[in-house]
Amino acid sequence: MIKNLMRGLVPLALVLSPLAAPAASAGVQLFPDALAELTEAAEDPAGYREAAFPHWDEGLDAADGCDTRAEVLLAEAVEAPATGGGCALTGGRWTSYYDGQSVTDPALLRVDHLVPLAEAWASGASGWTAARRAKYANDQGAAATLTAVTARSLRAKAGQDPAEWVPDGNAAYCRYVGEWVGTKLRWGLTVDKDEMEALKLFADGPCEETVVQRSTAPR
Repeated sequence: MIKNLMRGLVPLALVLSPLAAPAASAGVQLFPDALAELTEAAEDPAGYREAAFPHWDEGLDAADGCDTRAEVLLAEAVEAPATGGGCALTGGRWTSYYDGQSVTDPALLRVDHLVPLAEAWASGASGWTAARRAKYANDQGAAATLTAVTARSLRAKAGQDPAEWVPDGNAAYCRYVGEWVGTKLRWGLTVDKDEMEALKLFADGPCEETVVQRSTAPR
């Protein structure tokens, strides 16, 4: 699938726009250089359960009445929604970059962990404390970690890594693999052999000029 998506496409320079305040240690790298810093290791999915990553928490502002999911929706809105009691959102408009769809009903959106929780667990998070997994699951310190997308595109992704699924379209998938690598580096997660090989195809081809935002996750 990945090779078919890449065939005939041209390189694309992509600077990822921050949607949340970047960490103090933030920087940028070209995608091939960032990819080279990842550690390759076999995944270990044993023992995964979603409850190991508590979410959603009270968000960045405990006083605003909005949880992390709602705060992500507010941050990513192209047109701001109205906010009612209990942080109920109505109206507004979003663009789901996984499938390019414009959405005007927040109920139709899902906030995706770009590197899925099960993937994070199998790539190193199984050894974290519960508190650190909660920080990962609610991470708004880097714009890429959480993103608002359509429910349909999230079902298509189905928790797969870039060896199995990326969004359609040059701009979307170069952004996606760049954000995937940036998130794994931010949290010190590993990549498996097939995942690395797929990412190298992008790094050696259409996404070699993609810019990856770098930051270090909180401890």
